[in-house]
Amino acid sequence: MTGGRPLASAAPLPVVDIDLAEPGAFRRPGGGVRTRPSGRALGLVRFHGRPLGMAEASGGGPEELWQALAATAVREFAVTDEDPARAQPHRTSVGTPAISVIVATRNRAGMLRDCLDSLLAQTYPRFEVIVVDNAPADTTTEELVRREYGGGTRPVVRYLREPVPGLARAHNRGLAAARGGISAFTDDDTLVDPLWLTALAAPFLADPRTGCVTGLIVPAELDTEAQLALERHGAFAKGYAPRVWSLRAPPADPLFPFTAGRFGSGANMAFRTELLRDLGGFDPATGVGTPAHGGDDLLSFFRVLARGRSLAYEPAAIVWHRHKRTPEALDAQAFGYGAGFGAYLAGAIVHEPRMLPALLRRLPGGVRYALTRHHERGGPDSGRGATASRLTRLELRGMLYGPYGYLRSRRIERRLRRRTEGRHDDLAHPDPRRRGGPR
Repeated sequence: MTGGRPLASAAPLPVVDIDLAEPGAFRRPGGGVRTRPSGRALGLVRFHGRPLGMAEASGGGPEELWQALAATAVREFAVTDEDPARAQPHRTSVGTPAISVIVATRNRAGMLRDCLDSLLAQTYPRFEVIVVDNAPADTTTEELVRREYGGGTRPVVRYLREPVPGLARAHNRGLAAARGGISAFTDDDTLVDPLWLTALAAPFLADPRTGCVTGLIVPAELDTEAQLALERHGAFAKGYAPRVWSLRAPPADPLFPFTAGRFGSGANMAFRTELLRDLGGFDPATGVGTPAHGGDDLLSFFRVLARGRSLAYEPAAIVWHRHKRTPEALDAQAFGYGAGFGAYLAGAIVHEPRMLPALLRRLPGGVRYALTRHHERGGPDSGRGATASRLTRLELRGMLYGPYGYLRSRRIERRLRRRTEGRHDDLAHPDPRRRGGPR
């Protein structure tokens, strides 16, 4: 999506980062490295650091392309020098809280290296990075972290291993070890903006009632048709205006607070550490790597609101995401999104049963919303329309499966707990017959 409009290009697009206050300068996603693209490109357009939207344009050489992107942005985003909210990037105040950044990973050491390099380029003064290796196939990730990021008596990057598969479990492992007052989460297939933590911290500093902050997620690359298809489908787009949600001042949205997918995504989220711990962390019956396929982030957003805290969306907290590159991976992702949403709704009732009457009142509207979204995305049953229609059908199938997947995950969790408790009992009261001792 380009600031709310569909992508026009059907061919792969370079993705760039430009600031209208720096004429002619292009940067690569995530790290601020200069580049010189030409032809056609998709650019994240900023004004003095603040993101305005994604603009698509073409030009001959780099100078012409920059001018074309800037002209598109000025036309579509109504840029004015008199807009102080847009003309000032976020700054943190004295006494910034320490932040623990938790990155769950599994068998993707190459992507993880890029993610960690972008994290260590943060301008924020007080943070640590915790890498959680989730049921890895080998020791490649551990060797990478210890070899390239482990120097010193107290390394900036810490390595942990979570042997049981599941994104929520991996996040909980990192949460238990977090030292910061804020715990931020991103994925191993992302690159983060140098001001990411600075922008994430700002809403927490501005209001003590803020329990969670999410941020903007934009594509890091659009090299394949599958990546373009996901971006046309809506991807992670949540807009470029800051928002705050709470039950104290509910929005006009008739589905609130059950439309948790509008609040943000798990690749770019942060919580007050103690609040998230008080909630019990992420529900391990949700998340990628479980039969639920997802929903861990959405359920946590919902529970923060149900606890009476605010959730803020801050688009200046920018994460660049590498979308799935193949059609098969894209289809699995679309089904997973739908399944995660269905699992989240089931989990919301399990954890917050008092919200069931409100959910039942909103359910018909939710079904209508999903069907309308399906119709709008489907389009003509050919070309791009056929792809969009297929992805939407997969999402709807996933939504129907989601509650079943969540209940299946809970059964697995109960079995794991019983096994763990049994091992603890054996250690506390060893049976000599099982340890080879005297009988």
